[in-house]
Amino acid sequence: MADEKEVAVAKDVRASMDRLLEIGKDIKTWSGIGALLGWDQETYMPEKAVDERSRQQAALSSLVHEKMTSGEIGELLEDLGADDDNPMGDESRCADLSRTERAFIRYVHRSYRKETRLPGRLVKELSETRSKSQSVWAKARQENDFKSFQPWLEKLIDLKLETAEAYGYDDNPYDPLLDDYEPDMKTSEVQRVFSDLKADLVPLVKAIAESKQVDNSFLTKHYPAKLQEEFGYKVLEKLNYPMDRGRLDVTAHPFTTELGSDDIRITTRYMEDFFNSSLYSIIHEAGHGLYELGMGDDIRGNLLAGGTSLGIHESQSRTWENLVGRSREFWEYFLPSLKSMFPENLDGVDVEAMWRGVNKVEPSFIRVEADEVTYSLHVMLRFELEQKLINRKLAVKDLPEAWNEGMRELLGIVPERDSDGVLQDVHWSFGLFGYFPTYALGNLYGSQFWNTMVKDIPDVYTQMASGDFTRILAWLREHIHQYGSSKTAGELAMDITGEPLNARYFVDYLNSKYKTVYKLD
Repeated sequence: MADEKEVAVAKDVRASMDRLLEIGKDIKTWSGIGALLGWDQETYMPEKAVDERSRQQAALSSLVHEKMTSGEIGELLEDLGADDDNPMGDESRCADLSRTERAFIRYVHRSYRKETRLPGRLVKELSETRSKSQSVWAKARQENDFKSFQPWLEKLIDLKLETAEAYGYDDNPYDPLLDDYEPDMKTSEVQRVFSDLKADLVPLVKAIAESKQVDNSFLTKHYPAKLQEEFGYKVLEKLNYPMDRGRLDVTAHPFTTELGSDDIRITTRYMEDFFNSSLYSIIHEAGHGLYELGMGDDIRGNLLAGGTSLGIHESQSRTWENLVGRSREFWEYFLPSLKSMFPENLDGVDVEAMWRGVNKVEPSFIRVEADEVTYSLHVMLRFELEQKLINRKLAVKDLPEAWNEGMRELLGIVPERDSDGVLQDVHWSFGLFGYFPTYALGNLYGSQFWNTMVKDIPDVYTQMASGDFTRILAWLREHIHQYGSSKTAGELAMDITGEPLNARYFVDYLNSKYKTVYKLD
């Protein structure tokens, strides 16, 4: 009799699991449609279409929210024994489920718990406001007109504060917003990591500033956008980015978006007087795209098919952009091809000069064009300002002045135009508060993973110098990509490196590399 009861329970658990997976696939499909609408708005949508697009996005967001907060999901989670104490389901009841399926339960439980705390009205208003705000921001940035964007940013902050209150928090309203992008990490943890990182960066930046400066003038000559695009495609091909599963397009602010498991689109922007901008945007976004394209067969098309946190996602883009793309070995392979396309610009430039040129450290206004050493300072500025805005310690009208003062303090420079300052990033126009810290966390994760990878692939630098990047991608696929969100950031760090997130690897990498670039003692 007991055996029959156990069989019946197992069948019920299997049926509940299958139904939960089916609902998840529907939500993933609708999210992909929303991503397509967003991608189109950022690339080809007519300017006058913004109001209708806002309503379309809001309707779709409401549909996804309603599905994610449905009573059926709540009942299925209950059937599986999932609660705050057992987010992966009841141990005995779910014993026959795979680890990936139990990770799926954890993912849905977490999302359901957060989404059910948000009223549908708030979800719809946020989506519609984001869509309109992005259009206003784009025009404000173009026209250097912060005041036109100010009321929209004020409204978004009000909505995000309402979101934080709905989620609930113990100490800091910024905590639940950060949790959206870096699950389980607290503001206080980021503050501690950034404080330690800043203490290591400051003396390095000072030593570089006092040394003989690197000449990268050959990178600021005229590089026609069409030829830059052609070279970008050559790099994508060698990095094994499959163009039959993606696209490369042009936008004001480079990004990557997932429309489906076999449709990952990346964008860039071309500056004809600065070669670095487009190339490293392409490589950076390709890193994001390769992650999304590497999901395991067991999670393709479901809610686990995506990066586990934005810090981990950023670790992949920064790995390809910096650890690969700014390596000496990368240019040993690619410089001959680039010189054949731009012979006059690169006349007399050898591998050493190119490597030092693309790694020049110099305070700059634009985050996406910042070097590896000063980049994290850009992130720290945004992190500090976001906390003040969310905690009502800084009024939006005073944001440009606070931005400029922060730039002066951290980087020693002040932008003359808000377009090169407080208006430069798209994130706030989408209400993405809590997003920026993940960029710096990505540097830390990436260096820590790389340190393990080079032990597994001792000849990795020789391979890069010969234009072979396949084993790097294979290693990332095996250890990171295939798991999607079935492993947390902390689990990945422990499984791959045997320790939690540790900033020492990134600091050691910077000191070793830039003492060589700048010939420091």
